[in-house]
Amino acid sequence: MFRSKLKTIFLSISVTILAGSLLFYPQESLDASIRGLNMWWEIVFPSLLPFFIVSEMLIGFGVVKFIGVLLEPLMRPLFKVPGVGGFVWAMGMASGFPAGAKFTARLREEGQLTQIEAERLVSFTNSSNPLFIFGAVSVGFFYNPHLGVTLALSHYLGNICVGLIMRFYGKDSPDEITPKSKKFKIRSALSALHQTRLKDNRPIGKLLGDAVNSSIQTLLMVGGFIILFSVINKILYHLHITATLAKSVEVLLSSLSFPEMLSIPFISGLFEITSGSQLTSQVLDATLLQKAMITSFILAFSGFSVQAQVASILAQTDIRFQPFFIARIIHGIFASIFALILWKPVYLRFKGNEQPSNALPVGFFDDGSWVDHIYHKVIVVGPIITIISLFVYVLILYSRLKKQ
Repeated sequence: MFRSKLKTIFLSISVTILAGSLLFYPQESLDASIRGLNMWWEIVFPSLLPFFIVSEMLIGFGVVKFIGVLLEPLMRPLFKVPGVGGFVWAMGMASGFPAGAKFTARLREEGQLTQIEAERLVSFTNSSNPLFIFGAVSVGFFYNPHLGVTLALSHYLGNICVGLIMRFYGKDSPDEITPKSKKFKIRSALSALHQTRLKDNRPIGKLLGDAVNSSIQTLLMVGGFIILFSVINKILYHLHITATLAKSVEVLLSSLSFPEMLSIPFISGLFEITSGSQLTSQVLDATLLQKAMITSFILAFSGFSVQAQVASILAQTDIRFQPFFIARIIHGIFASIFALILWKPVYLRFKGNEQPSNALPVGFFDDGSWVDHIYHKVIVVGPIITIISLFVYVLILYSRLKKQ
């Protein structure tokens, strides 16, 4: 009872301070809000919406179940999750935060995952997408296209390690879905696809409408969290709370021979990955390796902004948030270690004048390259896609309300 009252008092005081800060720093709050809105408007919404809609339709048509049967012999021994986890993992890496949580929650609602399996799966299927790592962080913040390869490899290898560790999490429940066969069977997969489609007997138009409606609702929620935490991060900086928290981090950084100037970017990154990565890239006293390790941790931890988005999605199911949060810390540690390990064989090797024949051409990621072109194209076309999608969402919502 005492703990509950203490929590109520703490939350009340925090919200009151936040409200007062919005009145005391109106211009700073507005600038931070606009910055978060632009990020959602130009990049997040248009880049995630197609993945969300297509994924909802793939689940409804039974394609995900088909993939699950085929990948069962791979995902079950490695990560102790059903084969459908392979689909969630791939879509999570391709589309970025918080796609892994959304698809995991969706499959949990479908009954294709048990609670423990869902908690294992969501812990390693949420990651930054390659476009953000290469386009925004590597080229946009560091102006160093070579760095993107190291950051991406560290990020995704760290995710795999988290998945391998989380396979030992939780006890197998009696209702856990166990595979009938460990062999790849096309016939069983096709049968599962057909049965899933028959079970979900919605017409194509209804299925598409539900997919658009659900996807846009999720992205509206994501946009709200991005704007909110962008403002919170800015207010914490002006209230000198970020600097106060950074003092405790300086001790840890000093023990690792890292410059103390990285403490404020690190704390900022714990709240919001974009500002944290940008501030880290601007520290002059640190070496590029040190900044790469800090950025790798920030990307893997994903910030409280993304974690709040995930918590909101998971709250609609019985999937607990605590395993996901612990996995983010583990992921951050692994990503930083991989950045250190891969620095010489990957970054220095790619940056050298003599590149091996099997190396990935870093010219693909230079300014004016296809990655940079796609990134800036998304920024230009993104608002148009957002407006059209929101208009379609309003039409669907209006037609359904009219039928009621």
